Amino acid sequence: MTADTYRTRIYNRYVQARAQSLAPPTLAELAPRAPSLRRLVAAHFPADRHAAVLDVGCGHGALLHFAREAGYTNLRGVDGSPEQVVAAKQLGIEGVEEGDLRETLAAQADASLDIVVAFDVIEHFTRDELLPFVDQVRRALKPGGRWIIHVPNGESPFFGAVRYGDLTHELAFTRTSLNQLLLSSGFGEVRCFEDAPVVRGAKSALRWLLWRSFRGVLRLYNAAETGDTSKAHIFSRNLLAVATK
Repeated sequence: MTADTYRTRIYNRYVQARAQSLAPPTLAELAPRAPSLRRLVAAHFPADRHAAVLDVGCGHGALLHFAREAGYTNLRGVDGSPEQVVAAKQLGIEGVEEGDLRETLAAQADASLDIVVAFDVIEHFTRDELLPFVDQVRRALKPGGRWIIHVPNGESPFFGAVRYGDLTHELAFTRTSLNQLLLSSGFGEVRCFEDAPVVRGAKSALRWLLWRSFRGVLRLYNAAETGDTSKAHIFSRNLLAVATK
C-alpha cells in the first residue's frame, strides 16, 4: 500500500470518520475559532484588501470566511478532501475547490501571490515531499510575500496529542527546525509565535491566566534542566510561523 493509497482512504472520509465531525453544520458554530483566526488575519495579512491569497489545505474554509469578513476579496482555497469541499459549500463559504495541493501550487505563475496559507498542512508531508512544496511556495510568492504556517509544535509537552492525533501526520516542528527548513530554502525572515488563548470574555481570560501560570512553570523546568532562561520558547501544542520571501 502506497502513501497515496492510505491518504486517499482517510481524506475521502476526513470530516466524518472521527468521534465528532470536523466541520460545523452552521457558520455560527465557527464562533470558537473566530478570535484566533481574526487575530491571525489582522496581524499577518497585508493592508491591501485586494492582495492575492491562496489557502492550501483550506479545509472547509474557516480562515477564508474570516478573511472575507475583514474585507479581503482576492481569496482562493484548495483542499484534497471532497468532504471538506462539500462542507464549505454547505456553509456558504465561497472560493473553496477540490484539488491536489502540490499541483495547485505548481500551476501558479511565478511571483503571483501575496499570501500563501498552509494551516495544519505541512505536517502531512514526508521530508522528501516537503522540500519541493516549500520551493513551490517560495516561487509563487511575490518579493516580500508571506507564507503563513500552522503546525504541531514539538517543544510542547503535549505535542503528541496533535502529532499522533491524525493518521496522516508525518512530522512535527519546532522553531529551530522551521528556521532550518525555511531559511535554507531561500526565505529571508521567519517569525514564530505561540498559539496562546485569545481573551474574549471572563472564561477565556481565566484560561489565559492559567496558561501564563503553567507556561511559567514550563520555563522554570526548562531553565533547571538546561540553564536556558530565554522567554522565546514556544510551549503551545501548535505554533504559528510567518516566513517572508
